[in-house]
Order: sequence, then structure tokens, then C-alpha cells
Amino acid sequence: MDTQQAQASFEEFVAGRSAALAKIAYLLTGHREDAEDLLQAALCRAAMRWATIDDPEAYVRRILFTQSVSWWRTLKRRPPETLTDEPPTLPAAPTDQDLRLVLDDALRRLTPKQRAVLVLRFYEDLSESQTAEQLACAVGTVKSQTRHALARLRELNPHLATLVGDQPRSVVTR
Repeated sequence: MDTQQAQASFEEFVAGRSAALAKIAYLLTGHREDAEDLLQAALCRAAMRWATIDDPEAYVRRILFTQSVSWWRTLKRRPPETLTDEPPTLPAAPTDQDLRLVLDDALRRLTPKQRAVLVLRFYEDLSESQTAEQLACAVGTVKSQTRHALARLRELNPHLATLVGDQPRSVVTR
């Protein structure tokens, strides 16, 4: 593939797939601006090797996941955020948009690795082995991270179960 063909192919890919990839980036980061930065960084890295990539979609997704993990490792070195005195109040009658906002807030409270596992498992609908392959870790790590992430969601946000019609589960700590 020559340079002009590669450039045309890359531009076509960006035009056709950037919206879907931006959603994944948003789910990984939890912030629109960070998602835009993550997607741009991934597309820049992919553009440099575009002529040699066999499966561009998988390649860019892999970059998104690995770059996200690299960023949260960097963020771990930052000082912790300051908490407020009172948690935000929830409206009495949730709508779909309210549920989405509450779920978005809940996902932001997870660690980036837990968030990445949940995005891959439940949003991308990947199997445990596919998720492990994407994150370059063991299947057991995916299972434990999923379990810990769901338990943390239930612990930190018990009202989520009532918003979707489930009964809250009691959390057993060991």
C-alpha cells in the first residue's frame, strides 16, 4: 500500500469509526475531554503504522485500552482528590438519563483497571478470555477484577439496584 492509499484508508477509517471509538474512550476515562485526548493519542499511534496494520479496529481498540492503563498508572502518583461533606442527592423519580448519570458517576468511582474490565466485559460484550487478551492479563485477573468492581459498585452505590428494579444485595466482607 502506498502512502496516498494508506492516508485515504486512514481518513476513511477515522470518519467511519471515530464515534464508536470515542464512546469506548469515554467509558474508559469517564470524562469527555480525557476521552477525546485518549482517542486522538490512539489514532496518532495507529496512523504511524497504518500501512502495516491487518485489523485496524482491533489495533486501535488495543491502543485505547493500553494507553488508558498507562494514563491511570500515571494518575496514581497524583495527590488524592478532596471530598465534600455531603454526597450528591438523587432525584425521587429516575429517568433513563438520570440512571445514565448515576451509572456514569458510579463508574468514575472505580479504579481504571476495574472500569476497563467492566467496559470490555459488559459494554463490548467480550468473553473473559477475550478481555484477558485485550488487557494482557490472566483470565483469573479478569474474573477477580469483575467481581471486585461489581462488589464495589454495590457497596458505593446501593441505590443503583433500586434504579434498575433489583433488590439491593448485602455485601459480605471477609
